[in-house]
This record gives sequence, structure tokens and C-alpha cells, in this order.
Amino acid sequence: MNISAKQNYSYLFQGLGSSTGSTNLNFLSDYMSIKNGSYGKLLKAYYNPGHSKEVAALANDKVTKDTSEDTKKLAEVQSTTDKLKDSADALLATGSQAVFKEDKMTDEDYKAVESFVKDYNSVVSAAGKTDSSSINQRTTNMVYASATNSKLLAKVGITITEDNTLSIDKDSFMKADVSTAKSLFQGNGSYGYRVSAQASMINFAADSEAGKAGTYTANGRYGNNYNTGNLLNLYF
Repeated sequence: MNISAKQNYSYLFQGLGSSTGSTNLNFLSDYMSIKNGSYGKLLKAYYNPGHSKEVAALANDKVTKDTSEDTKKLAEVQSTTDKLKDSADALLATGSQAVFKEDKMTDEDYKAVESFVKDYNSVVSAAGKTDSSSINQRTTNMVYASATNSKLLAKVGITITEDNTLSIDKDSFMKADVSTAKSLFQGNGSYGYRVSAQASMINFAADSEAGKAGTYTANGRYGNNYNTGNLLNLYF
């Protein structure tokens, strides 16, 4: 007896595939699910009113918890990137608001760069807590900008640590050449300009991710990282 691919009940459940680029359940796996009883348990959990309510309640609780945690992480990315952009733009400022106006480094210059370093590190930390590929990619771009300018950064007392954050040494900074600092942090295309741009991009990515929270995809799953996981495994 021949059974075509679309004439057995596995075709009805082909959307249950969880791997990337959905795959159909084959006939052998269907047979095994019936034999070991998991298929029957699935049907009972689905059609039993009490189980259905319990599954729904658990799912709602988990989704609420997950979305709440993810929302906090995205909010942290948004707030830290706002601060980084402000501190980077302060270094880019010209005219009466410009830093590095003297022939040598001043305490005000140091405070401005120190704020930049602190805000930069906060972004790296906040972005590292998320599972968003778009946020992580843009943060990687920012870190790469630091890596490509590591020699110049070192000349003003700023080093890159093992966790990709920045560290500033005040004594080295105060002894540094002002012109080197200007080349790093001022003008279009400078390191400071690139970090400011990347901070905006990371912030935009976080805004986009936050806008997807609580929405469903075409596969019936929550967008981003919001999904209920293997909740039905509690019953099997």
C-alpha cells in the first residue's frame, strides 16, 4: 500500500516543525509518536478544557515574564545609547562649547572624555545582555571602530580591555598631545563621530525590537526573543 506525502495525517501537522525552514514530520516519526503515547497526550492536552486553560495560563505567565525582562533589557540599551550619543556629541562640539581648547589637557577635557568612556562601557554591557542580532551587530561595529583606533586611543591614555570596554588612565591622558585628542574625537569621520553614529544605530535597533514585543510572527510565535518555549513538555 502506497501512501503519498499529502495523504497521511503528518501533512496536517507539518507546521509543527521547529527547525529553521520548517520541515515535515516523516511517517516513521509519526508512527513512533503514536507508539510511545506522546501523540495521545498531545491530543488530550489540546482537547481537555482543564488542561487547555492550564497550558494557556502557564503560557501567558511565561510570556509576561519574558517580555517584561526583555523590555527592561531593551530600555537599558536605549537609555545607555542616549547617554553615549550625548557624551560623544559633547566631544564633537565646536565653538564656545568645544573641548580641547587649550594648548594642553585640562581637567574639563578629562571629565568629558571620562564620561564618554563610562557611557561607552555602559552600552557594551547593556547590549551584551540582549539576544538581538541587530543590536549585537551594531555594537560589534562600534567595538570594531575602537579596535581600529586603538593606537591613537592609547596615545591619550585609553586602552581596550579583554571584555571590549574602554579604560582611561588620567595621568597618561593629562600628558597626551591635545592635537591627538582632537583628531580622535572631533570632526566628521573621526572616531568620536563614528561612535556617535553607532550609538544612534544601536538605539534605533533597540527601538525596533521593543516595537515587536508581544507580536506574533507568521509561524504563530512571538517576535524577537519572546516565545513560550517547550511549555507542552510539562505534560509529556
